[in-house]
Amino acid sequence: MTLALLRRGPGDPTFRRAGALTWRTSRQESGPVTYAIEQLTPHRVRATAWGPGGPELLEGLTALVGIDDDPSGFVPSHPVLTDGVRRFPGLRVPRTGRVLEALVPAIIEQKVLGVDAFAAQRRLLHRFGEPAPGPAPDGMRVFPTAEQWAAIPSWEWHVAGVDPSRARAAQAAARLGTQLERLAVRHASDPTSVYRGLRSIPGIGVWTAAEVGSRALGDADAVPFGDFHVAKDVGIALLGRRIDDAELAELLEPWRGHRYRVVRLVHLSPLARTERRGPRMARVDHRRI
Repeated sequence: MTLALLRRGPGDPTFRRAGALTWRTSRQESGPVTYAIEQLTPHRVRATAWGPGGPELLEGLTALVGIDDDPSGFVPSHPVLTDGVRRFPGLRVPRTGRVLEALVPAIIEQKVLGVDAFAAQRRLLHRFGEPAPGPAPDGMRVFPTAEQWAAIPSWEWHVAGVDPSRARAAQAAARLGTQLERLAVRHASDPTSVYRGLRSIPGIGVWTAAEVGSRALGDADAVPFGDFHVAKDVGIALLGRRIDDAELAELLEPWRGHRYRVVRLVHLSPLARTERRGPRMARVDHRRI
């Protein structure tokens, strides 16, 4: 469940579940990698990696599976959160260390329905990603390099269903990919500088930066303010009513340092009765973009 946060939609070609194995691909600084993780006991996992990036991936395995995430200061002082902690005692916030892998998908997901964003990502990954090294399940792909993202022509974004503003933001991020990865390494214990760097890129705001924080940086406090559902879902779960982002910030303040952990538990807990009714976002018509 910790690693499930890295999956971008049910057809994500970088992520696959097969029996007891969780398969995923990544592009490490040292090159592409396919890895398979199996949970042997509640406290032990076994990982195998293939490809040039394998040794680097395995070296960062503890951070990837959330061992560096420390929930000890989290006080679940609400029945929904208490139940969530009981149901999911090993849940952690992962840290992949790969900023661009979290950033480009988040940009593609801006202001559109998830189903459309996931379809766009699948198309781009199948078109520009390379086949996964090793004995990966059929159809898996490795995230393109920063240079490849920056070089994707405008019509390919168009055909994938990504509008020009999101395409420009993704390519601007790709051109700064190396600097962003290095910034994340230098500030691994305090992501504030990373967020500042991310938000300096046109088209990247608080929501997109938080989506990177909860995946690449292991930030248990990365609240995706501005999300279409988060404020409403948390408000209904913890207060029994809808709230806006201003009220969400006030509600989560007692859990500062663990605010994203609260959001994650709310979304996982069966006790969190959230409403999905309301104004519907328009579906993207890929034939008319």
